[in-house]
Amino acid sequence: MREQADVLVLGSGIGGLMLALKAARYGDVLVLTKKKADDSSTNWAQGGIAAVFDRGDEFERHIADTLACGAGLSDRDVVRAVVREAPERVRELADLGVAFNRRGASFELGREGGHSHRRIVHASDFTGRAVEQALLERVRRHPRIQLVEDQLAVDLIIESRLQGRRAGARRDTCWGAYVMDRASGNIRPVSARVTVLATGGSGKVYLYTSNPDVATGDGIAMAYRAGAAVEGLEFVQFHPTVLFHPAARTFLISEAVRGEGAVLRTLDGHRFMPDYDAKAELAPRDVVARAIDREMKRHGDAHVWLDITHVKAARIRERFPNIDAQLRALGIDMTKDPVPVVPAAHYMCGGVKASLSGRTALDGLLAIGEVACTGLHGANRLASNSLLEALVGAHHGAEEIAARLESVKKAPRPQPWRTRGTHPPHERVVFDHNWDTVRRVMWDLVGIVRTDERLAFAARRLALLGEEIERDYDRLRLSPDLVELRNITLVGSLIVACAQRRLESRGLHYNLDHPRRKAALGRLATSLRRARGRGGRLVPGSPGSL
Repeated sequence: MREQADVLVLGSGIGGLMLALKAARYGDVLVLTKKKADDSSTNWAQGGIAAVFDRGDEFERHIADTLACGAGLSDRDVVRAVVREAPERVRELADLGVAFNRRGASFELGREGGHSHRRIVHASDFTGRAVEQALLERVRRHPRIQLVEDQLAVDLIIESRLQGRRAGARRDTCWGAYVMDRASGNIRPVSARVTVLATGGSGKVYLYTSNPDVATGDGIAMAYRAGAAVEGLEFVQFHPTVLFHPAARTFLISEAVRGEGAVLRTLDGHRFMPDYDAKAELAPRDVVARAIDREMKRHGDAHVWLDITHVKAARIRERFPNIDAQLRALGIDMTKDPVPVVPAAHYMCGGVKASLSGRTALDGLLAIGEVACTGLHGANRLASNSLLEALVGAHHGAEEIAARLESVKKAPRPQPWRTRGTHPPHERVVFDHNWDTVRRVMWDLVGIVRTDERLAFAARRLALLGEEIERDYDRLRLSPDLVELRNITLVGSLIVACAQRRLESRGLHYNLDHPRRKAALGRLATSLRRARGRGGRLVPGSPGSL
C-alpha cells in the first residue's frame, strides 16, 4: 500500500466509492476500508433511492415531503438541490450496471413512510448490495484507484500539529490520516492533498442497532478531535422495524414492507398506528418508532407484530425475496405469520458539519454520506434519502477535489506516528465490559424518549468512562478494539451534549421535560467544536460557518 496519494478516501460505501471513481479523473486515489470492502451500511440497505420519475409526481412534492420530515430544520437550498439532481444520479448508477427493478422501460417505484407518492427506485429488497457490488467492480478495475482492506484510520494529520508548524490562520488544514493495519497493529501516516471522510454512521454506539459492526462513529470522532465542527447529533434515527430474534439481532425489515401494506399490531392483535397518526404505518419514522416504544412499555411486551399476511404471497415473495429468505431460514413465513419487530438505532442525521460538496471547517477535509451533516435531513431523515445524499455529495465532492488539486500541488511530509503506551492491552473482558457499558448507557438513557435527568446521568457516566479510556489510550499498546471504544465513547458524549442543548422536542429528539417544539430558527443550532486551549472539552461551535 502506498503511503501518499492525491486523494485519500476513508470508507467504501456508496459515497466513498462513487467519489473515488469521479475523483480519479483528477488524480490518484487511495481508498481504505477498516474491514472488508463490502462491510458497509450501503451493503445492508434494503429500501432504495428516492427520486421523482413518475409522471404524476413532482420535484416540489419530494421537496415538501423532505422538509416536513425534517421538522423545520432542513436547509431548503440543500433539499432543493438534492431532489432536483436525484433522477440524474440514479440514471448514472443504472449506467454503471446497477440492476434496478423495472416495469418495461421505466423504473418500478416503491413507496415508504413520509412519502406522498411512489418514488423509491430499488433492486428488489437488496438495493444497497446491488449498488455496492457494481461500484466495487468498477473501483477494483480502475487503474488510478487502489483499494486496501483491513486499514483502520486512527486520527487525522493536522497542519497545526506537525512539528515546527503553527496554524497561522483561523482555519486549519488536514493532510491525510494515521492508519493502523489491523493484522499487524502497525500505525503509519498516509499523506494526501485531499482527505475524504466517507466512514458512515455510528449505530454501534447503541446496544441495539441495524448497523454493521464497522459503524462506530470513527469519522465523527476523528473530525471532532481535529477541530472540525459537528452538529445535530441529538437526531439519531431509530428504525421502527428491526427483527426481534436472538439469532438475527441486526436484521432490518425494510420500511418498504409497510409501503406494500404491512400493518403494526400489539401482541393482542390491535392495530395501533391509526391511533397515533393519520398516515398510520406510513407516518415518518420518528412517529412510528415512538408509537412502538410506547405500546411496548404500556403493555410490558418485548416486541410488536409487523403483519403483511393479508397481501398475496406471490407479491410478497416477488417484492421481498431477500427478507422472505432470511425469515424462512429462521422459521418465520411472513406470508402466513406476523413478524416480531422492535425499534433499533439506524441512522445518524447529524454529523460533521459540511456543505453539500463535503467541505468542512478544515481545509483539505471533505465529509460525505452519513458521517456528514449537510442540512438535508434536519431533525429526521425521510426514507431513502440517504443513499441519494451520498450520491449527490460524491458528485459535488469530486468538483471540490478538482479545484483543490489544481491549487495545492504537494502535501507536507507528516511526522511518523509517535507510539504512546507500551503496556499490554487489557484482557478482553475489560474491553467488553466498557464497550457494553457505553452502549447500554446510550440505549437506556439517550434512546427514543429522553429526560433531562437521564441525559445528565448519561453525561456523567460517559465522562468518567471517557477519562478512563483516554488513560488507557496513553499507556496501552493500541489495538483496533481500543481505537473503536475510544470513538464510540466520544460520539456518545457528543450525542448527549447536543441533546442537552436542545430544550424542545423536535423530530427524532423527544424529551419529556420539554415536550413542545420551539420556533424554528433555520439550520441546526446544536453545533459543537473542540476549542484549542480549553482542555479538549465540549464547547459551542460556530453555527454560521464551516
